[in-house]
Amino acid sequence: MKVEKVRIRQLSGTMETEGPLWEERQLRPLDIYDDLRPDPAFEGGEQIDNKSFRLTQWFLQIDTDEGVSGIAGPLWRDSARLILSQLAPRLLGQDPLATEYLWDRMHRAQVHGRQGDAMLALSAVDCALWDLKGRWLDQPVWRLLGGATREAVPAYASMLGFSVDDLDLVCERARTYRDLGFRAQKWFFRHGPMSGAEGLKRNVALVHELRTALGDGYDLMFDCWQGFSYEYAADLALRIEEYRPRWLEEPFLPDRIGTYARLKAKTSIPLAGAEHEYTRWGVKRFIERQALDILQPDIYWCGGLSETLKIAALATTHDLTFIPHGTSTPAGIHFSAAQSPMIEYLVKWNQINMHFLKNPPWPEAGDIHLSSVPGLGMDIDQDRIEEENYLEA
Repeated sequence: MKVEKVRIRQLSGTMETEGPLWEERQLRPLDIYDDLRPDPAFEGGEQIDNKSFRLTQWFLQIDTDEGVSGIAGPLWRDSARLILSQLAPRLLGQDPLATEYLWDRMHRAQVHGRQGDAMLALSAVDCALWDLKGRWLDQPVWRLLGGATREAVPAYASMLGFSVDDLDLVCERARTYRDLGFRAQKWFFRHGPMSGAEGLKRNVALVHELRTALGDGYDLMFDCWQGFSYEYAADLALRIEEYRPRWLEEPFLPDRIGTYARLKAKTSIPLAGAEHEYTRWGVKRFIERQALDILQPDIYWCGGLSETLKIAALATTHDLTFIPHGTSTPAGIHFSAAQSPMIEYLVKWNQINMHFLKNPPWPEAGDIHLSSVPGLGMDIDQDRIEEENYLEA
């Protein structure tokens, strides 16, 4: 069997929403600039009216001469372009089951692409090859990754895009998702050092109100999305320690590993991160500095399933918890079923990322159940496509 075609499928369609999909964005590193702080910076599509959200997404499809295909996506547009221009020529005519060999070929070729969009492109190719491998073997990928450790994986509700300033509404939503069966939730801070004392007060109030609404035995996590300074993070951590967050996530930009280590030494709140790190070598820097308690590389960013397996093995040698960042729930559920205690379920992003999938893995009572469908479950629902274009290498 050989790779015959590498194609990008550009799909457009309309998703129904109950009011505007995005209500609020998280704090961002760029918020240090006054003119950018009010920018909503919403992504993923365009809100047409209060009931419809227009999507244009890119999916990778790798076809073989034996009629078996593998699919990955949705992708960022720049990553899709890099797949066609840089990676596809190294796949054509090759054995698609030789995932280790192909990964190494692609990685060695990208001497200027060890991070960022180029690594996102490589990750998508690797995930498509795993999807293809599962289809060819007529097995779900979780079985190829070592087999399932359970029939369903607990998901935590990741509340990106929900309003965080209206605390009554925050508590109402939090209780709603608790009652849906989610046993943990992650909320996103909107304010950082640039918002001053009032912003800090609002962040603390968010934590306080959520803890009051959900009770002492409920897991709460908080994402800073790289927007804090050390002094601000240390101050905030001191103020919210009494509410016992399960973790504080990504307080700093990823290259500032020493700052992570300083904060970890100062607070009792576990630190999570490495979402924006790439490959085992990038994550290894955090491990060597003992800077994190929970590792969160993203399967679609860090090098695909092949590299995620290596990072997970590295994490076990240091007794670190590994819970992947949740860009792709279809890939994440297969990995987590075999090797992770829980899975991130990005409530709003998953409406976008899984819109074109025929059988998306939705949570039931807070758990995502395993499917026996061969591959990663990436079949496209043709009925959802309003317009489609193909780009080929």
